[in-house]
Parts: sequence; structure tokens; C-alpha cells
Amino acid sequence: MKTAVVILNWNGQKLLEQFLPSVINFSSEEATVYVADNASTDTSIRFVKEHYPSVKIIENSVNRGYAKGYNDALQDVDADIYCLLNSDIEVTKNWLTPIIDLFKKEENTAIIQPKLLDFKDKTKFEYAGAGGGFIDLFGYPYCRGRIFNCLETDHRQFDTVSEIFWASGACMFIRSKVYHQLDGFDEDYFAHQEEIDLCWRAQNKGYQVKYVGTSTVYHVGGATLQETNPHKTFLNFRNSLLNVTKNVPKKWFLFVVFSRLLLDGIAGIKFLIELRPIHTWAIIKAHFSFYRNFNTFLKKRKRLQKKSDYNVHTSVVWQYFALGRKKFEDLK
Repeated sequence: MKTAVVILNWNGQKLLEQFLPSVINFSSEEATVYVADNASTDTSIRFVKEHYPSVKIIENSVNRGYAKGYNDALQDVDADIYCLLNSDIEVTKNWLTPIIDLFKKEENTAIIQPKLLDFKDKTKFEYAGAGGGFIDLFGYPYCRGRIFNCLETDHRQFDTVSEIFWASGACMFIRSKVYHQLDGFDEDYFAHQEEIDLCWRAQNKGYQVKYVGTSTVYHVGGATLQETNPHKTFLNFRNSLLNVTKNVPKKWFLFVVFSRLLLDGIAGIKFLIELRPIHTWAIIKAHFSFYRNFNTFLKKRKRLQKKSDYNVHTSVVWQYFALGRKKFEDLK
């Protein structure tokens, strides 16, 4: 089974210097490694060409984010399986084997995520995907091993193969035929939560998303939204609203959208109380952007078959903040 590990890069020479060696050391026998460059202005591509000539280079002409970056790059990759890998991930020995084996055994499994642990504290799950992702009825994402900013310690409690709702875009494996059948990522997202939309649409088509706990990678990432990065808040809140508008089935649609707008307002008040008004303003801007994009996403919605049973839990917000349930196993 032909596999390609594709690392999307933008001005990331320092990350490539640190993490590309592990990818090459533990992947070259089972996969071809690519660096897809999003019009970098540093010397990262020269660095790769000089030090790692076996790595194939794809040069995108512009930087229009994660979604378009991969959509453009993967047009030039010949493989059965794509591994979309962040440049700040350290992989481990034999990380590819159990994932490729599962693809061979299960034809209906279209997307797979390994275990994501925190590079800065390798005993902890990592924010961006942890032990596999889910969403509640209102479209709020959470993971096994990570609910909001509460990260669990890895006690091998999620070392099995199991079905999940979404796989992390930090390290996502997907069958190439499915990726192109779905027309790749929705480029209107730019970045953040486009992987949730992709996984949702794959399941709407009848495919499964799986987590393989016997494959481990370490992600630098970031578990908190910094005061200096309100754009991340903006993208997360806006794109989550776009996800529910596009994908929630008809019977829940109006209830979920209006509930989300209300809950986002409460989140904005919470940021104000915490003296972080810059994030409150980011939520306000996210809502205005959502309103501007609403009709576009309604049209996309009409073209999609809907998965009726998308949530395992009704409200992770209520359980976490009101009931104090901080671990996945405690959710009801």
C-alpha cells in the first residue's frame, strides 16, 4: 500500500531541523516523505534540499492556509494513503505499521489518527487530538484524554483501536480516493476545524474514522489560547459554527445553531470576566464572519447527506463547567 507522509510548511525551518529527522528515520522504509511548502520566505526549502535530498518538495505558489495548502499539494502526490503531518511532530519507531495494517484489513475505514501525546510533557495527551476526537450535540469538539484545556495523563487507557468522530489535522491518515471523492478540505475554513468537517463528510458517505492507540506521535502544539493570538479564537469559534451549519441534520439544525450563538455569547462574557477582552472581540468578529458566510454554507449544506447520530454526549460544556467532569470516562 503506497503511503505518502506530507508535511505542510510555512517558514518552518527550525521545526524541520528539529523534527524532520525522526520522520525520515522512522518512515522511509514504508512511505515517501514530502514537504509541501506554502510560499515560505525563509530558507526552509533550501535546507531540506541540501540536507535531506530524499525528501520530495512541492512548492505552492501562495499561502492560503492549511486547507488550500493541502488541497493544492496533494494534487501532485501519487499514493494510496496520505498522512497529513504537522511540522512540529516527532514520530516514533514503527508508528506507520499498525495504521497501514488497519487500512489493509478494513476497506471501509477511510481516516485514521494515532495517539497524540504532548512533546513538552510526554506523559500527557496533547490538545490537538489526544486519544481521538468527538463533538457534542452543539458541535463543541473534545477528545478522549482532553476536554477543553484539561489534559489527562497517558496510562495506556486509550491503547486500543476504536471508532472516533474526528481525527486531528496534526496527524491524519486518509485514503487518497476518499480525500478526492470529498474534494478535500473546505478552503473557506482557511485553518482550524476543517478536519472535523472533512471527517463529518466522510461519515456522511458511510466511511469510518478510527483511532489506533498502538501508534504514538508527540506534538508540540499549544493547549491554551494566548492573549497575543486572538485570531485562533476567531477561527475556532467561526469555523465551529460553520461546521454545525453545514453538517447538523435538519431535526436539530435551528436548535443547535441558536443554542451555539447563545453559548458563544456566554463564552465572550467569561473572557471579559477573566480580563481577556481581546478574545471577546474575536468571538464578536467570528459571529459577524459567520453571518456573512451563512448563505454560502446553507448552499453547501443542501448538497450533503447528513449523519443523524453524530454525537455521543449531549453537552460537554454543561458536564465540564457545571458538573466538573474533566475526564472522558466521566462523561455521561
